[in-house]
Amino acid sequence: MKSAILAFAAGLALSATAALADPAEGRWRTQPDDNGNYGVIQMSMCGNTLCGTLVESYDGAGNALQTPNNGRQIVWDMEPHGNGEYRDGQIYAPDRDQTYRSRMDLAGDRLTVAGCVLFICRDQTWTRDN
Repeated sequence: MKSAILAFAAGLALSATAALADPAEGRWRTQPDDNGNYGVIQMSMCGNTLCGTLVESYDGAGNALQTPNNGRQIVWDMEPHGNGEYRDGQIYAPDRDQTYRSRMDLAGDRLTVAGCVLFICRDQTWTRDN
């Protein structure tokens, strides 16, 4: 009986954790950059904000690349504002070696990432990488 109660409690704890997950958490495939390369970003909660780490990189032909940016956090301080909106974050673009003030908008399996530095803005739509 005791083990059944513990198993039930563990199941509830796992369900509660899954329910608290942010919908933007997970793996996202970027659009190709200026060089034709793309990456896979692992998005997760870092305290109360969302952050993302470049976990895989590929060239335009789909061949894996080993770059110094693999393992680098490229999204940070992205504040969830509800309804799929994230604001007040930063994003690093390896192809331009530039950090942008950024925002993200989630719609299903698409994450629109946009950022600006001074008057230079760019955006991409990332797709969920299952």
